[in-house]
Amino acid sequence: MSDTMDTAARAGELLRLHREPELLTVVNVWDAISAKVVADVPGTRALATASHSIAATLGYEDGENIPLDEMLDMVARIVRATDLPVTADLEGGYGDAAGTIRRAIDVGVVGANLEDQLKPLAEAARQVEDVVRVAEQAGIDFVLNARTDVFLRAGDRDRGEVLADAVERGRAFLDAGAPVVFVPGFLSEEEVAALVDAFGPQRLTLIGLPGHPPLARLEELGVARVSFGPVPQNVALTALQRMVEEVHRGGTAPEDTRRLN
Repeated sequence: MSDTMDTAARAGELLRLHREPELLTVVNVWDAISAKVVADVPGTRALATASHSIAATLGYEDGENIPLDEMLDMVARIVRATDLPVTADLEGGYGDAAGTIRRAIDVGVVGANLEDQLKPLAEAARQVEDVVRVAEQAGIDFVLNARTDVFLRAGDRDRGEVLADAVERGRAFLDAGAPVVFVPGFLSEEEVAALVDAFGPQRLTLIGLPGHPPLARLEELGVARVSFGPVPQNVALTALQRMVEEVHRGGTAPEDTRRLN
């Protein structure tokens, strides 16, 4: 199978996973070994990178401070570490969303998060259109997870107004060709249900946060996917920190530690 055909097959599989009624869960990874560990767990069907975690691994603050070449180099290492479809968190596109997606496809990425960063809606929708066009030119069913930041930046705004903005932006991104819309933030079950109703089933993706409705309930509501952003890296770092604390108390590594590399 050629690289192009292999990428196309992975893209088709990732899109199928989003379209199925069964909720797709992706535990985000940040380097080759985290990708391998997650991919090797039975039940893992796709991988997603976390831009925050990759930036932190390489010594950068989140928010497009990492040079694009370094971000894509790590993403490429993750793609090479697995046979599963990989979707990449590419922040706001690093100043050239279409060009960034083209380069990501070239290293085998078959989906991506793309932030609207609350740009004017027409501009944000055109960015989605440009990315969709690039994917069509590449000949793959690229799973663009068009993200709106309205809930993350809501502040003390009226929740009803924030929800209405999310609906308006999400619908515009779907109309522009995005197959799914990502609405991160602390959402109530009622807000999730309203978004699914506005977008249609298997069109909404969320981030898994403490206090969110259970995954089974999100599946019932028609959510397509739940990812976990930088949380998995923080879980790993918490375990590391706890081991250091135990060593400082005179202890050693946890007895249930697994040899994973």
